[in-house]
Amino acid sequence: MTNLDRPTGSSMSRASLRLWSAVLALAVFMVDVLTPLEGAVAVLYVIAILLVARTNRRNDIIVAATGCTVLTITAYLLSHDLETIASPTLRALVSLAAIGITTLLVLQNHAATTRLAAQARLLNLSHDMIFVRDRGDVITFWNKTAEQTYGWSADEALGQLADKLLQTSYSDRRADIEASLIDTGRWEGRVEQRTKTGAVLTVDARWALQHDHLGTPVGVLETHTDVTDRVAAHNALVQSEQRYRRMFDASRIGVIEEDWSGLRTALDSLQTEGAELRHHLARNPDLVRHIRHLARITDVNPAMQKMAGASGSAAFIENVDKLLGENDRSFLDTLVAFAEGQRFHEGETQLVSLDGRKVPVLFTITFPPEPDGDQNVLVFVIDITERKQAQDALLAAQAELAHAARVATLGELSASIAHEVNQPLAAIVTSGEAGLRWLRRDVPDLKEVAATIGHIVAQGRRASEIVTRIRTFLKKASPQQDLLQIGEVIHEATALVARELAKDDVTLIVESPPHGLPPVRGDRIQLQQVLVNLLVNAGQAMSGRPGSRTVTLSTGIVDSETLAITVQDSGPGIHPDNLPRLFDPFFTTKEGGMGMGLAICRTTVEAHGGRLSVASPPGSGATFHLILPHSQEHASP
Repeated sequence: MTNLDRPTGSSMSRASLRLWSAVLALAVFMVDVLTPLEGAVAVLYVIAILLVARTNRRNDIIVAATGCTVLTITAYLLSHDLETIASPTLRALVSLAAIGITTLLVLQNHAATTRLAAQARLLNLSHDMIFVRDRGDVITFWNKTAEQTYGWSADEALGQLADKLLQTSYSDRRADIEASLIDTGRWEGRVEQRTKTGAVLTVDARWALQHDHLGTPVGVLETHTDVTDRVAAHNALVQSEQRYRRMFDASRIGVIEEDWSGLRTALDSLQTEGAELRHHLARNPDLVRHIRHLARITDVNPAMQKMAGASGSAAFIENVDKLLGENDRSFLDTLVAFAEGQRFHEGETQLVSLDGRKVPVLFTITFPPEPDGDQNVLVFVIDITERKQAQDALLAAQAELAHAARVATLGELSASIAHEVNQPLAAIVTSGEAGLRWLRRDVPDLKEVAATIGHIVAQGRRASEIVTRIRTFLKKASPQQDLLQIGEVIHEATALVARELAKDDVTLIVESPPHGLPPVRGDRIQLQQVLVNLLVNAGQAMSGRPGSRTVTLSTGIVDSETLAITVQDSGPGIHPDNLPRLFDPFFTTKEGGMGMGLAICRTTVEAHGGRLSVASPPGSGATFHLILPHSQEHASP
């Protein structure tokens, strides 16, 4: 409660005031009626009216004034007659005038006090801290919000020096602030104050100078708004912005900040979603290029400028079309991800720097949530030139190693290859000798000679095909991604190992679906190497073992996207302890083995988007499962 809206007393004190006012009025009446005093005794009724006015009730004042008036007239009538107008009459009139004037003044004071109390109650409804101090800095008014915020009650605050109580800290000199207040009548600024508990508050202060009717400054109304949380949030925001700016400028990762609000509008106007949107954009490359130009670049960090060979963000923005080139495919995927509401999208593309260098990059685009997400799209770009070079070097090393493994494999098959080549050569020699005999006859049999020459040509072609197949298998070349019929690859691989398997009395069974298999995309030689390695390993696993030796190579379609090739032998299987390490480089269970065959096989299969696994149930030999993605395209004949 403040000093303006506080009631004068409790209900008991009001009753006491009314009682004492009535007692005083009766006492004055008795004195006026029963004593011979000659004077305006009735003027003392004014004291009764002033006393009852302290109840702060208008009705009490009117009742007291009416009662005093009635008592004054009654006392006059009882003490004097009405025949002559003399000094008693004048005294009675003076008393009545005093009562009336006092009542009027008290009622006016009550109305003013009521207005002030109403204004004080309004000030108490304010969410701001409001207090009034006089020219000596002494607090004369203290509203409820000030009580709640600062911790001091009105009784504790009233009469205190404002700056001393609140320990106010100003950003400017106090004297300069006072001078400005006197000159303009107002002052606004931000100050720090302390509460009763010692907490520091940051407040926006607004001061208004109060004047009396002569224009003399008599006090200052201070209105304070607590902005501690707002200032803390602002400072945190500033610090966050500074941290972001430091990271943005110092990061070695390229960062581009873009506004995609125009792009969002363009996509919404298409009224297509999901796969339909992708197909629509794929059929309209000009539309994709148009939409790409709607992505407005707002900032580019130094790392991105350096990556692009730009002298500044302005140069980067001006040449962005040259830098991106015609990478519409990667942008199309980004558009679809953005339209589907994904929070980020990753991809790989290639920039063309301003000095003409081609820079392979990985990028991640983040799409912050609404409402301002479209205006704060961040693109993070990583230069992967060194990684690409290392990857190329690794692929070259793998190719060298795979070539060495193929040479080693053919070394193991050298006896079979020699036998396979000797067969057509022996047939050629035999046919040649037969042809000579037909020619040496007295009458040469030209028909037989022609047939013999035909056999020689056929066997020569057979020998040539064998040599060509071996040379192709040994060929050292970069991997080729061609569309292949997997049946042809299997036929060529089994032809290479057929003699080796036959030498060890191993029966090779090839099972394939009646309607053939869909084509796969990959490198013919690498896939042949995988199959040759698996077949040779299967044959060697059963070498020297009694009983039937069988290797079954079966193929089939797994689902709409993959096909399977299975190589199963009837050998002893793989020891359970060796299964987890079977595909590790340099791990082998064969004497003199390199331990690289299966490792190369798995790497090759994974490079083709497939997977290679092995299972070895007890008593069922070993089974290698090769899964490859098949292509929806048609292979060339």
